[in-house]
Amino acid sequence: MKFLPRCLPVAMMVCPLLSAPALATSFGAGIENSQWYLSESVFECALVHEVPGYGRATFRHRAGESLLFSLEADTPLMRPGRGMLVAEAPSWRPGVAPRPLGLVTVPEGSSAVVLSAIQSMQVAYGLLDGLSPTLTRQSWFDAQPVRVHVSNINFASPFQGYRACAGNLLPANLDQLQGSQILFSSASVALSDADRRSLDEVVAYALADSTVTMVLVDGHTDRTGSRIDNQKLAQDRAEAVAGYLKSQGVAESKITVRAHGDQFSASGNPAQNRRVVIRMEREGDSTQWQQASVTTEPDAG
Repeated sequence: MKFLPRCLPVAMMVCPLLSAPALATSFGAGIENSQWYLSESVFECALVHEVPGYGRATFRHRAGESLLFSLEADTPLMRPGRGMLVAEAPSWRPGVAPRPLGLVTVPEGSSAVVLSAIQSMQVAYGLLDGLSPTLTRQSWFDAQPVRVHVSNINFASPFQGYRACAGNLLPANLDQLQGSQILFSSASVALSDADRRSLDEVVAYALADSTVTMVLVDGHTDRTGSRIDNQKLAQDRAEAVAGYLKSQGVAESKITVRAHGDQFSASGNPAQNRRVVIRMEREGDSTQWQQASVTTEPDAG
């Protein structure tokens, strides 16, 4: 009588997939064609690995975000649903137990499989440990599994380059910085140390990205006081922010200051309306010269 291997609870779904690898359609680079390519800048670090016959595996780390791993197919081969990710030992390391990394979502169509930040790091350290992370999911065309292996060969050196790149990333990316707000106390135009630290991230990006052509600085107030006083207060707040940006190296020619007084409320809470909003325009962007706020709801007072 034959007995099936006993599976630990965390690996209950792994055993059926590992029991019949001969039935799977497998993709993966071999010793002769396994390469990892590093692309690096202060905006993003990326490690790309071609998976012959399938597509590519990519580690991507944007400024201000976590490392993420994706697996992209040139043609959809896996059925949408939940696939199993396991770090397996290569054939020349028999006896090394597979390391379950959990379930991942295979999306519809040609969208890439994107792992969580934790799973992405698990994949990276599995590769550094000499293992081959493998995604298994039922084929789009039949009931047989498709297995995609990510090769650890020639990975260690480019990953060291990635680590150096990650250490030099900007503190935030453009998506995170667009619409940055500095909030003010009632009738105040003073910048706090925390405000300056936030503005330093805007400065770092504006100085690093040569395609930034304009930094829009929009001042606002709540509806306490007269329209004339609020217009001047909004101007003074915007000038305070613009002055700091200029003092840190942003060219005055790139900065546009606008004062909106109490015209464009962002919230029913007056404290959220005493603000300066900063946005950056880059080459090819369509500058919005109208209002700098998305709502015009009235204040609470």
